[in-house]
Amino acid sequence: MAYGLRHPWAVAFLPSGDFLVTEQEGSMRIVDTQGRVGPPLTGVPAVDYAGQGGLLDVALDRDFLANRRLYFCYAQSDAGSGGSRSTTALASATLNERQDRLEHVQVLFHQSPSVRSNQHFGCRIAQAQDGSLFLTLGDRFIARDQAQRTSNHLGSIVRLQPNGSASPDNPFVDKRGGLPETWSWGHRNPLGAVITPDGELWTHEAGAQGGDEFNHIRGGANYGWPVVSYGVGQPKNANRAGMEPPVHYWRDELQPSGLAYLNSDRYGPEWQDSFFLGSLTYGALVRLKVVDDKVQEQEWLKVAPGTGVRDVRQGPDGLLYVLIDGPDGRLLRIEPTHAEDNTLPPFDESDAPTHSGQLVDSPAVVVPQESVLPQSLTDHAAAAGKGKSPVPLSPSSPPPTGANEAVAVPLDVPKASQ
Repeated sequence: MAYGLRHPWAVAFLPSGDFLVTEQEGSMRIVDTQGRVGPPLTGVPAVDYAGQGGLLDVALDRDFLANRRLYFCYAQSDAGSGGSRSTTALASATLNERQDRLEHVQVLFHQSPSVRSNQHFGCRIAQAQDGSLFLTLGDRFIARDQAQRTSNHLGSIVRLQPNGSASPDNPFVDKRGGLPETWSWGHRNPLGAVITPDGELWTHEAGAQGGDEFNHIRGGANYGWPVVSYGVGQPKNANRAGMEPPVHYWRDELQPSGLAYLNSDRYGPEWQDSFFLGSLTYGALVRLKVVDDKVQEQEWLKVAPGTGVRDVRQGPDGLLYVLIDGPDGRLLRIEPTHAEDNTLPPFDESDAPTHSGQLVDSPAVVVPQESVLPQSLTDHAAAAGKGKSPVPLSPSSPPPTGANEAVAVPLDVPKASQ
């Protein structure tokens, strides 16, 4: 839909039909329904743009129509350290009616302590039905052992009220030994979070040299890092007592980023009620069908090889929207098409990732990346500009009986204003 975004990190859907996109370097921009990218919004606070830090996630308040409030997460320099330390900050603001300025900006929360590192900020926001906010926080890389200590926020997920205070029923509110904001801990770098219609929180996180995890988050649970891990060739301390195992893990590195739960039927029954996560390594989406905390289906959908998928969201129209990272980043919409339009290359198991780990005995299906998409969406964008037929994204495996494929619909639009 749109091109020319500079390292886009997150997208939110405005009631007007426009899109609010964050760029890691520190800008928020409006992308209109025609794919035109506007100038940076004013009123955005300074961010610490270095390494993996910068302006990261954004989410609209559940009552945005009434209050025009939004939340955003970013890396903030610690002024008291002379700029040598930084922290993960959560702020709120209101978007003015003209959609060109943030007003009433208020910092709600700082990760404690600040750290001399520009890595592993986490920074995904998910708002529950009761209005409480979940915020994922990374271990900041150099302080990974701190992820096992509930006396700080490093490597944790916090649960906050909209004013930034701890939710009153958090595990450590009336209990010694932990910070009141903490909901769960033992995380490395959670870059995807979503709340499903039943109110459950799900996340994924990057492992160390592989071992990326998909987790069902429960309050008061320890998710193991760095005592338990699944990368560097083999699991370490798997199924450790008192530590929550992942629902699924991948031995090879896919660098997950962004997480959506598709409850619409726009792509047919095979995709409905599936999770979709992005891969920065493969420029792909990974679809997971989960039943009773067991992965029943796994499907790899190539989106933009040579780049990375930074975010994926279900829009108000029930379609999936994908942000492609990079200095000339893109916003893509995945649109349904029909099974009879699909032509696929031969199935080749050698194209699959070498290993996909599973902690449960379930009939998970791994569909090789190269076998599910005849061309990248970059190729499709070029074809669309030449009047050629759309390239289908993918069916599920085994071949579908209904319309569950999709195509990306890029438009020829101006680049972002500088």
